[in-house]
Amino acid sequence: MQWRPVYAVLEREVIRMFRQRSRLISAMVRPLIWLFVIGTGFGAVLGQAGGVSYQQFLIPGVLGLTMLFGAMLAALTMVYDKESGVMRMLMVAPFAHYWIVIAKMLAAALAAVLQALLLLILLAVLGTLGAETRFGLLALGLIATSLACAGIGMLVAAFTRTLDNFAAIMNFVIFPVFFLSGSLYPVSRLPAILKTVSLANPYTYGVDLLKHAALGVLPSGMGADFQVWVDLAVLAGFTLAALLIASWRFSQESAYEPMIHILTGKHGGGG
Repeated sequence: MQWRPVYAVLEREVIRMFRQRSRLISAMVRPLIWLFVIGTGFGAVLGQAGGVSYQQFLIPGVLGLTMLFGAMLAALTMVYDKESGVMRMLMVAPFAHYWIVIAKMLAAALAAVLQALLLLILLAVLGTLGAETRFGLLALGLIATSLACAGIGMLVAAFTRTLDNFAAIMNFVIFPVFFLSGSLYPVSRLPAILKTVSLANPYTYGVDLLKHAALGVLPSGMGADFQVWVDLAVLAGFTLAALLIASWRFSQESAYEPMIHILTGKHGGGG
């Protein structure tokens, strides 16, 4: 049964996440700063727009931000396992190597969802969540968006060999993905070039799905920009593509790693 090792990896990642309390605290503080500091500041300038405050408009964006950072940091463990040697133990286990990628991707998505749920509890306590929130669609949005964010993280991790490189690439990837997603402004109001880039960004459709749940489609254009089925189709397609590419890349590394160790050992013995 292949799901037993997957469950073991999931359990390991969740335990690791809750042991890193500073990581959880930063995961809550970061979106709250965006919501209550930046949201309040811009809201004071913009005022009400189509019956929704700018702070309300930011809620789907900060939920997405929490999942994006959470999934990326969870994907970091794959690079850590490469450096520490844990990955070699997983590779000699009696199951196909692509199950390692599936397990890591599901673990990253689970970490992202759990952090988003903690943020939702905080927002509910603070009275920020609107009564019009569609919780069924919100749950679907959290799952689909977390998987897509995990896909982004696994793609970065699959092409990275060291923790330092991952940290550098993560900052290079995460901010363009966030800023060009409709999290801070409606995609429909962007200039043509930025709108084209946003449409090519899979994370855009995750935020839009969360907008459907929290805001709906508003005549002012401050709500969702696309239809629900479009968001789901793009997120599912990207998640599958990311899984296939990351699995392929991981299999390439796995194929050449024994040869690298043999050559390295011979070279060291000759020296």
